[in-house]
Amino acid sequence: MDADAYAAAHSAEWDRLGTLAARRRLDGESSDELIAAYQSGATQLSDLSSSDGDSAYTDRLATVLARSRQRFTGARSSATSVIARFFAISLPAALYRVRWVTLFVALATVAVASLTAWWLVSDPRALAQVGTEADLKQYLNHDFIDYYSRNPAASFAGQVWTNNAWLAAQSIATGILGVYVPYILLQNAVNVGVAAGIFVHFHRSDVLFSYILPHGMLELTSLFVAAAAGLRIFWAWIAPGPRTRGQALAQEGRALFAIAVGTAISLFCSGLIEGFVTPSPLPVWLKIAIGALALAAFLFYMLVIGRRAALAGETGDLEADAPRRLVAA
Repeated sequence: MDADAYAAAHSAEWDRLGTLAARRRLDGESSDELIAAYQSGATQLSDLSSSDGDSAYTDRLATVLARSRQRFTGARSSATSVIARFFAISLPAALYRVRWVTLFVALATVAVASLTAWWLVSDPRALAQVGTEADLKQYLNHDFIDYYSRNPAASFAGQVWTNNAWLAAQSIATGILGVYVPYILLQNAVNVGVAAGIFVHFHRSDVLFSYILPHGMLELTSLFVAAAAGLRIFWAWIAPGPRTRGQALAQEGRALFAIAVGTAISLFCSGLIEGFVTPSPLPVWLKIAIGALALAAFLFYMLVIGRRAALAGETGDLEADAPRRLVAA
């Protein structure tokens, strides 16, 4: 077969196929024409390859066919689009799904911490079990405050972030057991309550809040979210609903992986605030305002953007082709 003559005879068809493949929009008739031209071009490429081997004509036709095939089979998503989808849709949807559990965890923690502080303030014997008067004053005037400025800001921020991220990861990873998450929450709530009780006893609660609130608002909220994620996967195992337990754990596990990444990022931000803002000489009101702004941004991302994603049918499942569940009676 004469390759030059064959190419000249079909060149107009190849040009038409390339034109259809380059169009941004195709109607029904053009789509049918594209598929028919693709099938014809594939046959012609086979004929050319068998008679002429690799040549400029086969390379040209193969390139046009590859572009055409992408129009009706789709192309793989780029890494940029995958990352953009994760932060714009998957992560906020996953955060939004645990909003009520997060609220419950937060209220329970505040309640336990408040009761612990009230118990220490109202019962001198309980306070005496924490330490002697000298020990309490040492903690009040030096240990608590020096903790935030003992190390360089960058080193301290990294240390705090690593510790909190590890704590959040533990809450999510061990949530299926249903025991470790309540234990962590109870331990943290009691520790906060003890610190609050000591400061209230010496009428220095303003110092406590000036050092805890700037970073603590975002930090504690992130830990509450991680705990809520762990409890949710435990509940998926206990009450999977219309899914099998394996399906429920797989779906929730993929979504909770997104939450693990999200809390690591938010805890990194709170670590920066704790390392650079909390011990800084800035006015107390400004430090608290910075912390409140960081928390507001996180809640907006979780509740507003997350609600939009949830209304669009997203669940936070990282598997792009995960089967959707329909409501059935």
